[in-house]
Amino acid sequence: MNKKFPIVACLAAAAMIIPVAPATATQKPSGPETLAEHLMTPLSLALGPGKSVLVTQNFAGTLDRVEDDGQTTNVYTNAGWDVGGVETRGTTTFFVESVGGGGGDPTALAGYLKSIDRRGEVRTIVDLATYERQNNPDGFQDYGFGSDVTDECLAQITAPFPPAQYSGAVDSHPYATAVHGNTVFVADAGMNAILKVNAATGETTTLAVLPPRPAEATAEAAAAAGFPSCVVGHNYAFEPVPTDVEIGPDGWLYVSSLPGGPEDPSLGHRGAIFRVNPWTGAIHLWADEILSPTGIAVSRTGDVYAASMFGNEIVRIDAWTREQSQFLAVDGPAAVELRGKTLYATAGFSFADLTAGTVLKASIR
Repeated sequence: MNKKFPIVACLAAAAMIIPVAPATATQKPSGPETLAEHLMTPLSLALGPGKSVLVTQNFAGTLDRVEDDGQTTNVYTNAGWDVGGVETRGTTTFFVESVGGGGGDPTALAGYLKSIDRRGEVRTIVDLATYERQNNPDGFQDYGFGSDVTDECLAQITAPFPPAQYSGAVDSHPYATAVHGNTVFVADAGMNAILKVNAATGETTTLAVLPPRPAEATAEAAAAAGFPSCVVGHNYAFEPVPTDVEIGPDGWLYVSSLPGGPEDPSLGHRGAIFRVNPWTGAIHLWADEILSPTGIAVSRTGDVYAASMFGNEIVRIDAWTREQSQFLAVDGPAAVELRGKTLYATAGFSFADLTAGTVLKASIR
């Protein structure tokens, strides 16, 4: 499937509803304070030098630094490209940029992991689109209905979308990064994978491919999708779509995942957070039933803060109980970061106004 983010209407017709209880509101922040506004789709955030933060305006193709007093300075621009996935290590800033393959043409994919030093010199570390064309990490994975749906039933599905059955296609949309030492971990929302990149040499391997996210087809869902009634009660395996990767205090990677379908509440709260072993690639489901988690931050005690973009809230997930509570109600949050007891977030994502983005900060006490 081609460039799955934004994917609000990607598989809306499938409407496979999983009802869950909403998060409870227990912890309230002081604030928040607005540091910057009128930003175009600020979907990625990182801690910068001093008290500044780095923010990407993805659709505008810019990387900017926002000071604690709100002063904003451009760091990098590549108009016409999706610039995101910003992260820092010392005085080096890492980021990704990409353009999708229009019309599902994998030869048109382009995407890179890059770095920029304190002098503003930009270096290309690895060509991620070429890596996808050569390896297609989730090519072995099957999506759609499984073998429990009969061939006779599948033959009744004639509409091309959503597809009844398919395998992972050649698609790359690098979306987030995390840096540890000389290693950059890249969450690619097209590959459905986490890559491990040597920052010095560009050597790249697939650390993990996230598992499909199944949902049971209800009678209402089948009718909405134009599927025959024979699929009712069977699972449809959606793509996992990693959107952020962070390193927790336990040394493991925490990866947020969209469920490869519509990110509004029409299909229920189907997003998840996985823990991934950075040495072996082993994957464990850490939390689920989260609506559209597009960005996460992990505190020193292991609590996770997740931006629920279409849930219009930032959710806190307790490290021990996994209980979810609303930390902050805010429209369209996309990315979150922690500096001590201060949480930074981007918000205001809206298809109706792509320049309504903001950068906020609030105390987590």
